[in-house]
Amino acid sequence: MVKPFVAIEDDAFARPTSSMPSKMMRAAQIIKPQEFTLIECDLPSPAADEVLVKAEGCGVCGSNLPVWEGREWFTYPLPPGNPGHEGWGRIAALGEAVTNDLKIGDRVAMLSYNAFAQYDVAKASALVKLPPQLDGQPFPGEPLACAFNVFARSQIVAGQTVAIVGIGFLGALLTALAAKAGARVIAVTRRRSALEIARHYGAAHLIQMDDHWRVIKDVKELTGDEGCDCVIEAVGAQWPLDLAAELTRIRGRLLIAGYHQDGPRQVNMQLWNWRGLDVINAHERDPQIYVAGLRAAVAAVVNGNLDPTLLYTHHYPLEQLDQALTALQKRPEGFLKALVHIQ
Repeated sequence: MVKPFVAIEDDAFARPTSSMPSKMMRAAQIIKPQEFTLIECDLPSPAADEVLVKAEGCGVCGSNLPVWEGREWFTYPLPPGNPGHEGWGRIAALGEAVTNDLKIGDRVAMLSYNAFAQYDVAKASALVKLPPQLDGQPFPGEPLACAFNVFARSQIVAGQTVAIVGIGFLGALLTALAAKAGARVIAVTRRRSALEIARHYGAAHLIQMDDHWRVIKDVKELTGDEGCDCVIEAVGAQWPLDLAAELTRIRGRLLIAGYHQDGPRQVNMQLWNWRGLDVINAHERDPQIYVAGLRAAVAAVVNGNLDPTLLYTHHYPLEQLDQALTALQKRPEGFLKALVHIQ
């Protein structure tokens, strides 16, 4: 049973001390596969180098699915707010050692782990301030940062032909970045609505991913039988990975951006060897690089070089986290990104 929630006034927060009084908050907690509840729990207290953020919302990520669906290596219940890691909100309290330009009330995007809750903590070094131009706009910073970091690893430049296999949230962002860089983008994906999104973000050619050999044939026709300079696999499944390798030209670059979460993969090493492919695992784990990608994303949205708002297709309150995760599972026509909004 969820206890009645007692609201916390924002002005109750100040730079915390070791005697900071306990507060309470609401948080979503996954208690077993495909089941969650809302609980009232203690407000997290920031360590000396951390910041407490009052969350406005959190994106739902494909990497949330394994723990929602259940795998034998997970232990339930999860910590409150976990696995929300795409949060944004306003600073409510600062740890004692935070000495940079952050202040209470600043609106920020953060790299944290328990943001399906009213409050979460993050390292001060893992926050990026959101300027006034972004007031009122959702900003799931982590996946936006991910797109910029994948793009940096891709080394895409003007004049290259690039195929992006899988037009979800990440694939659409990469389409926009590659097209802005002057590349000719071939979008390959299953859903027709996603192909139209790719067109909007600058794809020059659209190919529906419904037949392995036809897709290869179409790409060969578009590239004079050579294949693409760079192919980004952004799905996270065996078939798209196989297809992406086939679309990559001799000495081309194959980037793995999809999150492969359902077990081991097999690769056609004969093909990879024969073509001399540069294969790049584009997932980033260095926190400093992640933050650099987040800063780049903020700058791009502020200066008008990227508008991700069309990609936020499904919106839910925290009380409907299960519906947000189910939408991510089923990916209905038109789905790209679910956001959970937190009061």
